[in-house]
Formats: sequence, C-alpha cells, structure tokens
Amino acid sequence: MEDLESGLENEKRGRLQYSLEYNFRSQEVGVKQAADLKAMDSGGTSDPYVIVYLTSDMRKKYESKVYRKTLNPVFNETFTFQIPQAEMSESTLVMQIYDFNRFAKHDIIGEVRLPLGDFDLQHVIEEWQELTAASKMEQERLGEICFSLRYVPSTSKLTVVILEAKKLKRMDSSGLSDPFVKVQLILNKKKWKKKKTGVKKSTLSPYFNEAFNFEVPFNQIQNIDLVISVWDHDKVTKNQQIGKLFLGCRATGNQLRHWSDMLANPRRPIAQWHSLQPVEEVDNALRLKSHFKLPLPGK
Repeated sequence: MEDLESGLENEKRGRLQYSLEYNFRSQEVGVKQAADLKAMDSGGTSDPYVIVYLTSDMRKKYESKVYRKTLNPVFNETFTFQIPQAEMSESTLVMQIYDFNRFAKHDIIGEVRLPLGDFDLQHVIEEWQELTAASKMEQERLGEICFSLRYVPSTSKLTVVILEAKKLKRMDSSGLSDPFVKVQLILNKKKWKKKKTGVKKSTLSPYFNEAFNFEVPFNQIQNIDLVISVWDHDKVTKNQQIGKLFLGCRATGNQLRHWSDMLANPRRPIAQWHSLQPVEEVDNALRLKSHFKLPLPGK
C-alpha cells in the first residue's frame, strides 16, 4: 500500500510556468501557462483552472478562468497580494491546478508551493516547476452541495432547487448531522428574502429536491447576492452552520461561473456542485467585495 501511495504521489502531473514580482508591500503573481497536464477526463483531456493563495491569509483566494478540453492551457493572468515584507519569510505561495467538473467534485491535478522566504525577490522571477501532489494540510472539508438555478426575465422569476449534499461535516456526537439548507437573497448588501428546506435526520448525504421561487425584477438581478448555507439542526441547543457560499455578480470562481451560466441561458435550469466554504470567509467576502456587471440575457 505504501508503494502504491508513493507511486501516485510521484506520477507526472504536468508543469506550471509562473512569475513573481515584489514591490514594497505588494506581491504580484503571474500564472503564465501549464504544459503536459495529467488527463482527468475520459476523453483524454482536462478542463483546467488555477487557484492562487498565500498560506498567511487563506481567506483571500484567486481563481483563473477555466480552459476547456486542454492539457496545455495558456492562462496569462496576474494576481496581486498585499503582504508586508516582515511577513514574507513566514508565507508560502500556493498555486493549485484543478479540473473543472459541473456535476461532480473538482479534482486537483497538482500544485506548486513556493516558500517566499527562499526567494530573492529583488528581481522578477519567471520559471517552470513540476506539479506535485496536493498537500493534505489544507482546511477541513465541510462538504458539497448541488443545486440548480433558473431565471426567467419576462416573469422576473428566479427558481432555486436544492437537490442534494454529500460528505457534510459531522456535527453530532453520533458522527452524523441533521442538515437543512437556508436560501437567502441579499439586495444591495441588505438582507431581503429567505426560505429553508426541511430537516433531514442523521445523515451526511441528504437528498432534498426542494424548489424555491423568488420574484426578482430584471433591473435588480445584477444587484442580488444568493446565499446558500447548510445548517445542523439541534432541538436542545442553537442550530449550527456547517458551511455556506454565495453567488451573484460579486462572486468569484465556480460560484460566478454558475451565476453567469444562469444569466446566459434564460428559462433553462442550470445545475452544479459546489464545495461549502467556512462561514467567516464567506461573510467577510460579502462585506468587502465590490460589484461589477455581467452580460444580461434578453427578455
């Protein structure tokens, strides 16, 4: 078994080209391109994208665009982190390449970890590195949730169908949870409407299939945040949040992609799996993120 695990860790995952530039308090990371990525799909390709973050502040993560059906994507994207020089030696830059999958968990292809204290950042650095197996030290998994979105501009009807969840965090002494889901709309950063599913007893993989309809005027759809949170029900003490996420024009990564796909396909339900995120991380993002516009569908 040890030989098998070692073989999996040492298998070829591909290479990543990146650049680093430090200027006073700002660290600029360029994700250039990848080559010879491991094929993750049955067709012999992958749908790669990159997540970039610093271990000193894992709440701030950037995501690149997804590139469809390629093992040699050219990203050419730049991300900027504000980091004092005093913290450089204690921080590691992490660049992880994932394979996008709308209906299942996104598989990590590999990663590059760069302890910033090991680099002379007086000069711009640009180089290739081999991807390695992902570290198992990351934050605990909270679980995944699948739901569909449908928006009909002519009737101002937004439909959210909570389908199912899996691999939820254990919240009860029995090793299980009693999950339910809250669906909340926030308009211009103010709480607006909310609904919730029924409670599913003693399970970490609940099946809901519950639909919720909201009236959202066409001229307000760009100002909406849709917050999905999974809770553990407790009769005796206070209900506890397991994790949450939000979608809308202020979202990023997979959440923004799902919302954009909904807007680009009016009247059609768009289903997708999402990984739950820590509550504090999402709440901070909702408070801080600025708003930008997405292309709107025709009525």
